[in-house]
Amino acid sequence: MKRLLPFLFTGLVGLAYPATLAPYGHGWLVLPLLAILFSQVFTAGPGRAFVLAYLWALSGFTASFYWTYLSLHDIAGLPAVFAGPLTLLLPAWLALFPAVATALAAWLAQASGRRSGAWLLGWPALWTIFEWVRGWLITGFPWGSLGYTQIPDGPLAGYAPVLGIFGVSWAVASSGAVLGWLLSLLGGGQTTVRRPWQAALSTGLVAVLWAGGASFARVEWTRPVGAPLTVSLAQGAIPQSMKWDPASFELTLQVYAEQVVAARGKLIVLPETAFPLMYDQMPPEYLQAMRKLVESRGAELVSGVPDRGDGDRYYNSVVSVTGGQQRYSKDHLVPFGEFVPLPWLTGWLYRYMNMPLAGFTPGGANQAPMTLAGQRVAFNVCYEDSFGEELIGPAREATLLANVSNMAWFGHSNAAWQHLQLAQARALETGRPMIRATNTGLTAVVDHRGRVVASLPQFQRAVLESSVQGRTGLTPYMRLGNGPVIVLALLVLGLFAGRRRRR
Repeated sequence: MKRLLPFLFTGLVGLAYPATLAPYGHGWLVLPLLAILFSQVFTAGPGRAFVLAYLWALSGFTASFYWTYLSLHDIAGLPAVFAGPLTLLLPAWLALFPAVATALAAWLAQASGRRSGAWLLGWPALWTIFEWVRGWLITGFPWGSLGYTQIPDGPLAGYAPVLGIFGVSWAVASSGAVLGWLLSLLGGGQTTVRRPWQAALSTGLVAVLWAGGASFARVEWTRPVGAPLTVSLAQGAIPQSMKWDPASFELTLQVYAEQVVAARGKLIVLPETAFPLMYDQMPPEYLQAMRKLVESRGAELVSGVPDRGDGDRYYNSVVSVTGGQQRYSKDHLVPFGEFVPLPWLTGWLYRYMNMPLAGFTPGGANQAPMTLAGQRVAFNVCYEDSFGEELIGPAREATLLANVSNMAWFGHSNAAWQHLQLAQARALETGRPMIRATNTGLTAVVDHRGRVVASLPQFQRAVLESSVQGRTGLTPYMRLGNGPVIVLALLVLGLFAGRRRRR
């Protein structure tokens, strides 16, 4: 039993990870959590290091993303016997990435004969690379990356417009590694160091790292363009149980018609799939009435709506009701929610779920921004704002970012807050404000520094009236993307790989 205590302890420590993310925002806590993990794996071999890191990450991701159960069971209606294992499958998969990174760091430490260097430099580099990989492998799921613990105003958030969220993750992992190493030194035993100056040097480098984050946070990477734009962001608060019910269709039309009438902004945005039928099936007289009303005020209206394409294709789109043929169609679709992954293996699950329109077609990458109310607006839909590099192309041409979402799938959970934090990170990375119109929350306006300047309470039927300032210019991250971070991480690892060959 005594030999199991380190594994039990490390797993329990990981349970605190959600507190570092929204809505709790205790980003400072990630450093002691990482330090405790580091102190446990620093003297471990690859196998033991893998298990310890896996338990830490498994408990952290399970506690952070428990809301997948609400989506599958409470909303989609999947029986608990299926929803429970599927809920655990996501964190079980995600935990593999930090676990493999930690095992490889242990292997490098043994192979290179440079234990302290491999752990203090190699472990953060490997953690960063594997976070990046899980952001795109099998469509990707980068939620919960270390960098988000610093968003929007943590001491290391200033690296976001320079190196992106994975650069922030590297800075966090490096800081946690040094803190964990110092804890190990204080503990004595096998982790004593021959050169005391190494501790002082490592601590000094972390101080420089934090000073760099503070310095970058003060830089204005982009500049204002044009006059401020008034926006009206509709939050219809249509329960998911009613959203696709034909009996509720008239209520949906009434809710959004009333919100458009009440809206005062020059740009009015309705949320994702605000209308639960194809755009070409919408009552023409309804659309015409809203178009005339909005245009009479010199304003423009866009709405999320399913949109039919050629043949049997259909898209999760944002359509400009007043702007001719302008539209954006979601490209990065949600597995299980918007397309059926490996239908020969998972298709049978849909017999047990209420999952309308689960066969969307991707809209294509780098779609041009819409020209609306004097601004160039780059839209993204739902969790597309999880993928920073995918937003760079449209954001370069845009003055404003916009997200439409329907978070009713996740009930009264942390998911909406975590999603808002993703949007804040994208605003920081691009130096552009982000407006968000959601069905149940969190509808918000985020400025170019990632700060929420206006928002609505969740599940309240209302229109958020606010103003945003469009911006132009490119941040370093918009110019180079994730490339510099990944190349630098590989170069660091190359130092230790070269050392192993010489040995």
